Amino acid sequence: MHIHILGICGTFMGGLAALAHETGHRVTGCDSGVYPPMSDQLRALGIELIEGYGADQLALRPDVFVVGNVVARGNPLMEAVLDAGAPYTSGPQWLAEQVLQGRHVLAVAGTHGKTTTTAMLAWILEKAGLAPGFLVGGVPLNFGVSARLGSRSPNAPFVIEADEYDTAFFDKRSKFVHYRARTAVLNNLEFDHADIFDNLAAIERQFHHLVRTVPGTGPHGSGRLVVNARDEALQRVLGVGCWSEVVRFGARKETPGEWRARGEPHAFDVLRGSMRQARVEWALAGEHNQLNALAAIAAADHMGVGAEVAAQALSTFENVRRRLELRGSVAGVSVYDDFAHHPTAMRTTINGLRRQIDARWNPATQTRPRILAVFEPRSNTMKQGTMKAQLPWALEEADLSFCHGGGLGWDAAQALAPLGQLASVIDRIDTLVAQVVAAAKPGDHVLCMSNGGFGGVHDLLLQALAAKG
Repeated sequence: MHIHILGICGTFMGGLAALAHETGHRVTGCDSGVYPPMSDQLRALGIELIEGYGADQLALRPDVFVVGNVVARGNPLMEAVLDAGAPYTSGPQWLAEQVLQGRHVLAVAGTHGKTTTTAMLAWILEKAGLAPGFLVGGVPLNFGVSARLGSRSPNAPFVIEADEYDTAFFDKRSKFVHYRARTAVLNNLEFDHADIFDNLAAIERQFHHLVRTVPGTGPHGSGRLVVNARDEALQRVLGVGCWSEVVRFGARKETPGEWRARGEPHAFDVLRGSMRQARVEWALAGEHNQLNALAAIAAADHMGVGAEVAAQALSTFENVRRRLELRGSVAGVSVYDDFAHHPTAMRTTINGLRRQIDARWNPATQTRPRILAVFEPRSNTMKQGTMKAQLPWALEEADLSFCHGGGLGWDAAQALAPLGQLASVIDRIDTLVAQVVAAAKPGDHVLCMSNGGFGGVHDLLLQALAAKG
């Protein structure tokens, strides 16, 4: 089969392309501004990439056009496909029909932590010898690729990042309802994607659609929901109706059957109820990663993987690119890259870095290390200014904050005014880099947060710091 993918450089569609190629299909694709890292991964596979959405691509005559949700009506290639009556489908639909059939699908959903938890779960199953397939919205460092088929045995595990964003312009359901998960992780739930959801209740409704697709617990059922015990929105979702086994994680107090942690995020005991199951000691920081680990352990348990095996796997987990990834250190200044773009994710990431660097800080001999937060409000939700009031709260643990304010339809300086002189708004990347470098001192940690390329700010900062000497 020849498939031509519209929007191939997105993390989901690029992973789908890699899976289709591994299956043996001929894969081509197009995107606007073909960009790395996905373009590099696809070219390495020998997948032909076309710049733009020209109607002339109709002449490729694929068996089916697979349409990403970046494509809207008015797209010239899509209009040509519709006019010609050519076959087309969505990415999630194609994946469900061509890859996920007959697999034990473990789907990881939530506003935050999907990518990291999916990568953790895949690595646990890999170390347990189950050779899982996976599709992750990033590149797990343990695997070096964002997607693979894994074992093709009947009922073999396939771990997928389950996004609540819509499927395609012709299918406004969330992507995750297509996956038919047998194990579904519900990590957390907050308002996001203001471009397609009116309010939190609308997202809760989509999450309940996911819950409806998970098998039950009767004589022939074996579905499991792994649910964050701390999240009120998720409890409301389950309250609408639930037919599957529910296993909760993250409870602050001992509760029979629930998974929880005892200890610091970098070294903690894993308990189920009152019983200690295992201990995790790893390089990751932050309470959010501790919760992600509990979710992954509880999901792996549904595949018969014991907590001790899971904890041993996590001890060698190397995280995902762009998750508090150290890009380099120059003149005593460390520069990090992180995908955080929602205010809660920004706050959580800053707190994780603060705890990480404070653990190495000696108050008797050192000045407390500073965090310089550099961010751009780039997601559709942030561009609309929907969450601008939460930014001071998100940034309060940073010592200085620098916002790239170019192209926003709202006043970022006004939104950040509660931080006073600790926050700056700069419209140009080169000016932003200059101001950060001027403020940086040896021992500082510069944390860059964006869900895009951020104009290559990480390399620009490292180059400017080197030039500064």
